[in-house]
Amino acid sequence: MTKKKISTFGEQVRTLREEANFSLREVAEKIGIDTSLLGKIERNERQPTKEQIKQVAIFFKLDEKDLLKEYLSDQIAYKILEEEADIDTLKVAEKKVEYLKTKR
Repeated sequence: MTKKKISTFGEQVRTLREEANFSLREVAEKIGIDTSLLGKIERNERQPTKEQIKQVAIFFKLDEKDLLKEYLSDQIAYKILEEEADIDTLKVAEKKVEYLKTKR
């Protein structure tokens, strides 16, 4: 069984771009953003918008929901680190998500 390599959303975009032999400028132009912004996203210095995630999915012919999941998992991981919380926080959050789903 092969384990999926863990990486951030930005690192994944960079890997996709490099494996397809596209320049930063080519991809940025195709997804409708500035080259420097794409570079910052790849270096995890800026976070993409949902629309930018959608455009990346379209360009690389990927499932938008999968990319959004990767992005959201980054956000959760960064928040846990920023707050110096532990993994139990995720367990509590999981229970709250289930609770909130019942309230909808």
